[in-house]
Amino acid sequence: MMTICDFNRGPYPARIRIAVVELGIQEKVRFVEVDLRTGAHKKPEFLEKNYSGTLPVLEIEDGTFLAECTAITEYLDHLDPSPQLTGATARERGMIHMMNKRAEIEFLDPISVYFHHATPGLGPDVEVYQNAEWGEHMRDKALRGARYFDKVLSTRPYVAGQSFSMADITVVAAFVFAAIVKLEIPTHLCHLHEWHERMLARPSVQAWRDMG
Repeated sequence: MMTICDFNRGPYPARIRIAVVELGIQEKVRFVEVDLRTGAHKKPEFLEKNYSGTLPVLEIEDGTFLAECTAITEYLDHLDPSPQLTGATARERGMIHMMNKRAEIEFLDPISVYFHHATPGLGPDVEVYQNAEWGEHMRDKALRGARYFDKVLSTRPYVAGQSFSMADITVVAAFVFAAIVKLEIPTHLCHLHEWHERMLARPSVQAWRDMG
């Protein structure tokens, strides 16, 4: 059985929890909580697993540790010869990886920077350096990213094309983080909000929302 180190309600861990349900491999993984609020992810014993000190981390049965949501999703998706979330053809894989990266750089990660720099974040014991001006700048970048994805979703049903993929999961996670930091996604971005309502109706996203 594989082990996933994460933090129950974290936006980045949500990406992997949603992927696990989408792939139907719940019985193959167990989740171990690492408490972000106490800085457990920055302790030496955790840094042995992931040098970057971030969550989630996947431990494979052979003792290998995989960090970064994209890498973990890629691994889990290819446990089956017919991948569902990362693309089956060369074109699909290229589009999904491009849009997933854009979702990170333009939307999700800027919200994370805003959280860590322009809000109390995880508290003074964890946030050893903060730059509020930089945080606010990244908040504005996230809103520009939301406008970009609204435009994208005006032309197709999913972030990377005609099928649900890990790129959609990443944008879902951006909405999760936006709710945590009380960052309002403008209501006039109707294509983005309509897409989000469809994503909330997916069983995998519902399962994450309903978990304890």
